[in-house]
Amino acid sequence: MDRKVSIACLQTCAFSEALDALDHAIELASDAVSKGAQLLVLPEYAGGLRTEGKLFSPPVYTEDAHPVLVGLRSFAKENKVWIVLGSIAIKGAGTKFLNRTFVIDALGEIQARYTKVHLFDIELSASQCYKESEKVQPGDQAVVVDTPFGKLGLSICYDLRFPHLYRDLAQAGAEILLVPAAFTKKTGEAHWHILNQARAIENGAFIVAPCAVGGVPGGGNSFGHSLVIDPWGTILADGGERTGVVLCEIDVNQVAVTRNRIPSLSHDRDYQMQHKRKEKFETKNEQIA
Repeated sequence: MDRKVSIACLQTCAFSEALDALDHAIELASDAVSKGAQLLVLPEYAGGLRTEGKLFSPPVYTEDAHPVLVGLRSFAKENKVWIVLGSIAIKGAGTKFLNRTFVIDALGEIQARYTKVHLFDIELSASQCYKESEKVQPGDQAVVVDTPFGKLGLSICYDLRFPHLYRDLAQAGAEILLVPAAFTKKTGEAHWHILNQARAIENGAFIVAPCAVGGVPGGGNSFGHSLVIDPWGTILADGGERTGVVLCEIDVNQVAVTRNRIPSLSHDRDYQMQHKRKEKFETKNEQIA
């Protein structure tokens, strides 16, 4: 059975306002559809983002009122395409918001939601410090969703550094692992490509990783280089450092072929960690009177 699908990563840049972010997304989405894309995938914080010192301050709305979600649901329905809205900021409990992915089907209906589990609390340098947890409420559920193109495993950005999440997604049937991101330029240059390739190889799955690019209002830069990687770890597409559409056709049948060649997903074994502490002994010489 032919399981080929044309996927488009929309490599967007950051805008302070949601309506500007929507206009930018629709422009790229229209270009992708005109080129035959069947599944469109946007980056993290595709609904707008700015920074305030160490804090992320995207425009925050309730789910039913977020203009980017509303606009892309309409676009999906009008153009009969599936869209993964990498993430937008949704009002949460109290003063915090949810960094949440939405999977939208070709009728404009929401088929799945995923709330980012691992939050970006790091100190790269004295001038580059981020504390996502101060404003973001973390999720606590992994999500796999059925689509006409295969099973999608959902994650967001910093999740990429936690391989057990992807292992769980793959063992739950995910064939395409999604990593929408706004990876910083500094960490992206060091780790973006190799971490995404590792997650593909470890799980025998496709990686589709749209990453925002360019400056962020308020300070900071996103790395770009949106990626599509096959289950063997080969990079099929790389978006470079400009906004645009990264189009790639994949054959999802490659997942089963690769997992049959190296069936490591079925080889996990339980074990116990042993940790031996080296005891320090002080030897005292006997004094001879």
